[in-house]
Amino acid sequence: RYDAGKDGFIDLMELKLMMEKLGAPQTHLGLKNMIKEVDEDLDSKLSFREFLLIFRKAAAGELQEDSGLHALARLSEIDVSTEGVKGAKSFFEAKVQAIQDASRFEEEIKAEQEEKKKQAEELKQRKAAFKELQSTFKQ
Repeated sequence: RYDAGKDGFIDLMELKLMMEKLGAPQTHLGLKNMIKEVDEDLDSKLSFREFLLIFRKAAAGELQEDSGLHALARLSEIDVSTEGVKGAKSFFEAKVQAIQDASRFEEEIKAEQEEKKKQAEELKQRKAAFKELQSTFKQ
């Protein structure tokens, strides 16, 4: 909804607009600190996974009470008395689906890293075998 650039990320200006629309405007420095707190890949913008991290940290009590991220998490909570049970159900189902998608993403990254590690080890073994073969010709 707030990804104006449609690039799959929330940048500083998009976060500024989002916080203003949610009724919790932040200073420029406050916005930078919000991104910095959950920016795992240090690209100065929020991916979907990093956005979900805000809510994980809020649920675990890891956000400071006066931080912009705490305000964002609090503003994004659902009030069953106004939304009703069906609204809460779809809200939580969407959150669960997003967490599952993030978990799948993490699994894909781990598999990719394992494949790279395996390829590096195979390359190392081939180089060692080549050096051994090369040394027999030098004698």
